[in-house]
Amino acid sequence: MSTPSPSSGQPLGLRPVALAALAAFIVIAVAGVLLRPLIPIDETRYIDVAWEMRLEHSWLLPLKNYGLYTDKPPLLFWLINIAWTLTGGVTDIAGRLVAPAFGALAIWGTWRLGRRLWDDDSGAAAAIVLGGTSVFVAYGGLTMFDTMLACATLLGIGALWRAMSEDRLDRRAWALFGVAIAFGIYAKGPAILLHLGPALLLSPLWTDPARRPGLVTVLKGAGIAFGLALVLVALWVVPAAIEGGAEYRYMILWKQTAGRTVDSFAHARPLWWFVALLPVLLFPWVWSGALWRGLRGLTLADRGLRLVLVWGLSGLGLFSLVSGKQVHYLIPEMAAAALVFGRALVLRLRSGAPFGRPWLAAGLAAVLALGLVAAAFGAAGKQTAAQLQPWPAVALIAAGLIVVAALACWRMKALAALMSIGVAVVLAFDLVIGLTGLGPAYDSGTIGRMISPYQQGGIAVVTDQYHEEFDFEGRLLPPIQLPTPEEAAGWLAAHPGGVLLSECRDAALPREAAQRVPFNGTDWCLWWGARTGRAVAQPAQ
Repeated sequence: MSTPSPSSGQPLGLRPVALAALAAFIVIAVAGVLLRPLIPIDETRYIDVAWEMRLEHSWLLPLKNYGLYTDKPPLLFWLINIAWTLTGGVTDIAGRLVAPAFGALAIWGTWRLGRRLWDDDSGAAAAIVLGGTSVFVAYGGLTMFDTMLACATLLGIGALWRAMSEDRLDRRAWALFGVAIAFGIYAKGPAILLHLGPALLLSPLWTDPARRPGLVTVLKGAGIAFGLALVLVALWVVPAAIEGGAEYRYMILWKQTAGRTVDSFAHARPLWWFVALLPVLLFPWVWSGALWRGLRGLTLADRGLRLVLVWGLSGLGLFSLVSGKQVHYLIPEMAAAALVFGRALVLRLRSGAPFGRPWLAAGLAAVLALGLVAAAFGAAGKQTAAQLQPWPAVALIAAGLIVVAALACWRMKALAALMSIGVAVVLAFDLVIGLTGLGPAYDSGTIGRMISPYQQGGIAVVTDQYHEEFDFEGRLLPPIQLPTPEEAAGWLAAHPGGVLLSECRDAALPREAAQRVPFNGTDWCLWWGARTGRAVAQPAQ
């Protein structure tokens, strides 16, 4: 890769690498869907909600265990059903490719935004960074809402940049900002305001004083944006609230919006939790000396950089205040980090300074590989070792990861080297899940298929909270019944053709279970009714 000086005016030739990063994400996402089972408890729940909506033709109201599901808006579930319709049937593969498609779109959107803020090289570099960030690649391949939210955020930031760049009312840009807000609400609810709101409210920090619109113009534009967003969201909320009844209206209009926000600021996890995780969240890029040297070349005179910093740092700060912290909450802010890192790396390459080899990132990847092998031989406990069998498969995957890390250091150049390490780590873990006992240990289909034949007799789960782990894989049509531990024995006696389940550590019946099945890090106990043809644990006298 050539590294012309800034005065040469020649492009850096990053477009092919960016396309390779996008293609690598797509390949790994598809491979992950083929290799991994549905990951409990999120993927199993979301795919089941979409399936139940299809069965009941409930297009306005998401359903969980055939009751109203108020935790999430319907866009992902609608799109999964569209995928099933287009592919001619309900399959987990078609449904599970929907969210990763938005992951690919987020990489492309990051590229496009970087080109708008700076130039094509910077956009391409940002796409390479995002497509080579291990956590983004891993979570981007899951059936979750955050890649859609990232796309909505990128759309909104781009629209806001355009709207605030001229001293006039750009109605089209403000309308696009409103569409982005509505898109984000349909994707994951009011959380989109935490991603986009600070960039609007703090616009004096990043706009050009000589060209930005006046306060009255901004207020008019914001009115257009929020008015349009309100109209678009009302297209679903109003009929859903009418059909869902008083309880559903309370949940979606208050409990899942303002109520959840108020309840969230309780610091269940410490304020510094996300900051402490940044070395993992931004692997392998933050382990590159070239990146840190490139960051020193950035200047706050760059208003594009100021916008991205306001977006990224405010998101990090706000979600650090929220108690229920999860890694995937910062997926939209990973695009902001990719833009900053991409710009810094481009300036580094244009300066003609040596980029250096990614020794540290490669070394960490090698340590991960050796750690997998050690875990297969018992370093992480007997249970993990038993799941990571056959060990030769783990050893071969680990060796492949080490080879990729070595090639990145000796044969690859600049951004391609770090990107290769980042995606190789995710591919290695997908392969381990798919080729060892780790996948079956977290496969809800094992229990789902076992209990599916007994639907007519009744299926009950005794648990504090059932997350629909088994419904989709077992294609369970009647609602799962949820008796209390005290009711378990009576339920089984009243359903001789049914089956009752609970986690063995919270055994629903005092006598030994008819069958124990490992799932999701624990053993599940199954008791079969008297007419199922299986051994039955008798209720206590």
